[in-house]
Amino acid sequence: MVRQFFVGGNFKMNPVTREQKQALVKVLNEADIDTNVEVVIAPPAIYLLALKDILRKEIKVAAQNCYFKSSGAFTGEISPAQLVDAGIPYVILGHSERRTLFHETSALVADKTRAAIDAGLRVILCVGETLEEREAERTKAVVEAQLQPVVAALTAADWDKVVVAYEPVWAIGTGKVASAAQAQAAHADIRAFLATAVSPAVAESTRIIYGGSVTAANSKELGGQKDVDGFLVGGASLKPEFVQIINAKRA
Repeated sequence: MVRQFFVGGNFKMNPVTREQKQALVKVLNEADIDTNVEVVIAPPAIYLLALKDILRKEIKVAAQNCYFKSSGAFTGEISPAQLVDAGIPYVILGHSERRTLFHETSALVADKTRAAIDAGLRVILCVGETLEEREAERTKAVVEAQLQPVVAALTAADWDKVVVAYEPVWAIGTGKVASAAQAQAAHADIRAFLATAVSPAVAESTRIIYGGSVTAANSKELGGQKDVDGFLVGGASLKPEFVQIINAKRA
């Protein structure tokens, strides 16, 4: 099966002005981008609707988070139902910054994933290990432990709505990057786990993307790996080089 290459841009808590937001959109709207690639960008929540309205239609928009309830007394949260009603197709869940800074557990991420899919959203599901876990050779065990509650919460059919983003925590925003071989090994382990835990068909069809200091300079080598189906880009998604990353698979 040929899996469509996927490039996501996670703006995180950037930019800080509407003018900067419009400048980022202008670059993407005017760029020559590979039409074979699915491109999704995730701005801060306050910019979601305004950005969606001015962004070229080939590029989709994602929320950076959502809650697992559809409404209620949950100050500061956004519900999956609200995102669907607003025409937002994707949400990022389980990002390492949510897990570490905001203490989200894998069980909570699974609940959010279930709720998001039930509402009609597609999910970019993030997993990944810390440097300490990598050095202790626990990458496979840590990632599988993060995936297991999601596997338990979803049906096999639900995985059509999930893109798995492998993001080694030690490579996010540090300038360090997993080698192409390290990324391929981790992605192959995730695919093997899905084959056993869900089904071989789901493992074959699920896109597994890499995140962690992806740049224009390293994207071609990373994107050339057998089990790397794209990227979730952080800092570089705020720069013109994001276009080069989107076009990494072009000859």
